[in-house]
Amino acid sequence: MPRPIWSGAISFGLVSIPVKLFNAVQRKSVSFNQLDSRDNQRIRYRKVNADTGEEVPDDLIVRGYEIAKGRYVVVDPDELEQFLPTATRSIDLDEFVDLSEIDPLYYDSPYYLAPDKVVKPYALLARAMEESGKVGVGRFVMRNKEYVAAVRPVDGRLVLSTMVHSDEVVDPAGIDELEGVDDVDISAKELQMAEQLVASLAGEFQPEGYRDNYREQVLELIEKRAAGEEIEVPERPATAPQVVDLMAALEASVKAAKEARGRHPAAGGADGAAKAPRKAAAKATPAKATATATKAPARKRKSA
Repeated sequence: MPRPIWSGAISFGLVSIPVKLFNAVQRKSVSFNQLDSRDNQRIRYRKVNADTGEEVPDDLIVRGYEIAKGRYVVVDPDELEQFLPTATRSIDLDEFVDLSEIDPLYYDSPYYLAPDKVVKPYALLARAMEESGKVGVGRFVMRNKEYVAAVRPVDGRLVLSTMVHSDEVVDPAGIDELEGVDDVDISAKELQMAEQLVASLAGEFQPEGYRDNYREQVLELIEKRAAGEEIEVPERPATAPQVVDLMAALEASVKAAKEARGRHPAAGGADGAAKAPRKAAAKATPAKATATATKAPARKRKSA
């Protein structure tokens, strides 16, 4: 059962609503330890002086900030103590804004907010925010760090997302490869075909359809290896990049998406592609459509 990682209250104006904070995401990955191949014992690391190679005891290690190559300013932990935010048990909402005003780039880590003992004020706030389409923005302190946070309603519950600061968002103007994107000449036919492709792949978002295939396959390999099975590593053929005609690729992709929708059981008959519900289009996954689109133009050029 999940345990709260923080408890306090949502505060705005003269209102204070007791809440608890829970992790909304549990990161899953496969991690490996480095071992000595001779006896499978863990590899340990030592803290050594980069110049002499001698091991340095913990009581001689200080903090330093590099201001130039090889130049450091040493800072005492006591000097940093004065800047630590005051630990409060309050999520102070400064304002309520429209959800559309917050660029998703600013969202960082999500958490669930749950009512702490008193439920009605929590439910009332969640419903009021949902009806008005507003998101609360403010600050709170957790583990000696102050966070900017957005509190938004999701299906009658409140979700808190920590946010990055404005100076942490990379300015796209500094990315040379993005220059000139706005000046690209796109014909009306190309745009129409691209819009048709987007429409043909339209559907409801189904997060369970996007699995971490790498992690699942690695865990399966580990289980087989632990069971003593021999693992044969297949050869991966080298793939050369293909130069595809844009219009031919778009036309083939639209055709493939329509055919996939027509083959869906919900299509119902020869003209099912036109009558298929919206969810049928979602079954034509982007990966499948892309693979088909890559092959289709080659066949077209061959017959020409």
